[in-house]
Amino acid sequence: MRVLLLGAAGGIGSAIREGLTGRYALMRLADIAPLAPAGAGEETLQVDLLDLEGLVAAMAGIDCVVHMAGVPVEPETNAWEQVLPANIIGVHNLFEAARRTGVKRVLFASSHHAAGFHRRDMPTAETMVPRPDSYYGVSKVFGEAMGRMYADKFGLQVLVMRIGAYRDRPSDPRQLAVWISPRDMVELVRCGIEAPDFGYATVYGVSANTRSFWDNSAVGFLGYQPVDNAEDWAEAVLAGPPEDPVAVRFQGGWYCAKDYVER
Repeated sequence: MRVLLLGAAGGIGSAIREGLTGRYALMRLADIAPLAPAGAGEETLQVDLLDLEGLVAAMAGIDCVVHMAGVPVEPETNAWEQVLPANIIGVHNLFEAARRTGVKRVLFASSHHAAGFHRRDMPTAETMVPRPDSYYGVSKVFGEAMGRMYADKFGLQVLVMRIGAYRDRPSDPRQLAVWISPRDMVELVRCGIEAPDFGYATVYGVSANTRSFWDNSAVGFLGYQPVDNAEDWAEAVLAGPPEDPVAVRFQGGWYCAKDYVER
């Protein structure tokens, strides 16, 4: 197995690099930012998502691409202008480069903010329908749709990972439901890389949280079994300030509350 990790210098990318070191014949690590020197079984290179030919070169000989690059949050200002290059144009380049080079599988880092305006009591099946809560969320819906088209039209295997709140520990009440630990995030990526063949699938990137909004039973073929639970921090988290009255209604939390117009 030869894997390309895009966004390898970022927070999640760094955890994946560390957690999967030595597991595959090759882990090619790419980012626009500098990377630590390559270790055994690794290659490093700098590549920009806006450079289609550079992505094509980076994917040469690769079996699976793990996409963790791009703008990772809703920018405070000029959000659309900031997500447009990497999260829209760059995502097209990602899938087009994979098609051109014959990559078999792409793991796409989407976000639960692609469906953040679903109410917190919505069944998981309902929340599969996109309902973005921000320009960032819209960019992730675009990536999911691009992956769907490349799967249907060109036969690429695409796993969309709607990642929850990735951090060492949950820090607010909503994160008791949507938190994913670094250990579980690495395990989800491993499962996505090594799963049996499939066409297109969506999985929520979430730990084994008692209060989780989501159920991943429909993608049991992945074999993803998270082990961490945000409930371990519930007492401390719930002793803090309450949530915003708008944010508390929706799965996307404060992304929904920002600039919200009451009906």
